[in-house]
Amino acid sequence: SVNSGFLNGLPTDEAKETMIQWLEAQQCGRRQINYKLRDWLFSRQRFWGEPFPILWKDGQHQAVPEAELPVLPPSLKDYKPTADGEPPLARATDWLKHEQGGKRETNTMPQWAGSCWYYLRYIDASNTNHFCDPEAESYWMGTRAEGATPGVDLYVGGTEHAVLHLLYARFWHKVLHDLGLTSCSEPFYKLVNQGLILGEDGQKMSKSRGNVVNPDDIVSAYGADAFRLYEMFMGPLEMSKPWNTKGVEGVYRFLGRVWRLIVDEESEVAMEQESSMDGSRAEASLSLLKLHRSISGTAEPSAEQLKVLHQCIKKVTEDLEAMRFNTAISAMMVFVNEATNWEVRPLSCLRSFLVLLQPFAPHLAEELHGPCHPSAAATPRARFPHHARCRPSCYPAARRERFFPRGSRKRRDSVRQLR
Repeated sequence: SVNSGFLNGLPTDEAKETMIQWLEAQQCGRRQINYKLRDWLFSRQRFWGEPFPILWKDGQHQAVPEAELPVLPPSLKDYKPTADGEPPLARATDWLKHEQGGKRETNTMPQWAGSCWYYLRYIDASNTNHFCDPEAESYWMGTRAEGATPGVDLYVGGTEHAVLHLLYARFWHKVLHDLGLTSCSEPFYKLVNQGLILGEDGQKMSKSRGNVVNPDDIVSAYGADAFRLYEMFMGPLEMSKPWNTKGVEGVYRFLGRVWRLIVDEESEVAMEQESSMDGSRAEASLSLLKLHRSISGTAEPSAEQLKVLHQCIKKVTEDLEAMRFNTAISAMMVFVNEATNWEVRPLSCLRSFLVLLQPFAPHLAEELHGPCHPSAAATPRARFPHHARCRPSCYPAARRERFFPRGSRKRRDSVRQLR
């Protein structure tokens, strides 16, 4: 500070604190913290949005009666503004006239009015009396059970949401909490910002730059599983990563190896011939698929095979929890490379692997689930496998892991014996 009397020579922060103390001592003011929200233009001249619950009468505005909430938009065939520039809602002449003699507001909210608290409405979406039942809110928002995490467990969104959506969702939640309508003071317990997918030139995708990748083209060329898998395999979730179509080809080849690991080649040829002769039987021809001749439903896995499987289970399980999808996919690639060289491929190992694969490539895992479980339910109902907590050489322990559920008395006894 300069030219400021007793503040001369003080750093800015220290000068501020000294000035506040002086003003309070002189009884010229008092310490106070002011909060400022970013200006928010909360009005749109379009049809798509929540109508304002406002009436205009004699040049004054007033809220509609609470019994009439929520105000729903009218049915319109023409969503364009009127010839004189009025919003589309002005076309609904009957809807505009209120029975109390006022005229409804024709502007709409920018849909943020719903997105700021949608997570609370999801908890009890069918409730017509309250926005959310207190019992349901306390259960799902984690304040009823001891030790539960308060708020939404995990929020995944882009950094562009941090300034607007997250800021105002928290603001709305604080207001609801002060009104006694929510049991927790914070809306989100954990936040993860995923990185952007950049163009192949390393810049943000933009039509003006001509570097936009159309997802429909990728799905048509390589399938939805390959597209989905590559996005998770590109790198850590939080980092921005440049797109590389050749990388999709590599993931596509990996899925091909998974297919050949399980499906018999001759039965695949028969299926393709059947579907090519009659396109309407393409789905029915999947029943022609048979397991690879090296797969055995009766063979017990060797110690080395169980070691490879349980290493994969452990890695994928831990990485899923930590949202390290790229390294989880790497672990499954290692398993496929190892399993391809097995002279005898135990069916039990491959079944467990398909359950691991299902969250990443659900379509392929579902198709391969059929030949591996001719009379079983769909893959999503299968129990997620657990890795054996024992030395790789302890083959009997891995068997106990499969036959004794986690937490059961028999399983605890078997693990205790191994120790």
